Amino acid sequence: MQNEIDAKAHLKALHRQLQETNDVDPELETLLRQLDGDIDRALARREENLLDENTYGLSSRTQELAARFNVNHPTVSAGLRQLGNMLSNMGI
Repeated sequence: MQNEIDAKAHLKALHRQLQETNDVDPELETLLRQLDGDIDRALARREENLLDENTYGLSSRTQELAARFNVNHPTVSAGLRQLGNMLSNMGI
């Protein structure tokens, strides 16, 4: 339960960082919003013990998104890498 709370808080912090950042590629912003929704759904399914094969891989997607943000937004990228590690530790 604490891991889920930490992940959600981390997602909110990433969104705040992104809002404070100028010149964010609209495609990356869309991808981050999609990832956010997917993570929320995965966490809800995890709480209900309904994880399935479609739930896994969010950690990898988070790491890939971090790589795309890395050049222009290293702070957001670092936060995404940390979130990816959190998700991996949760088995998502």
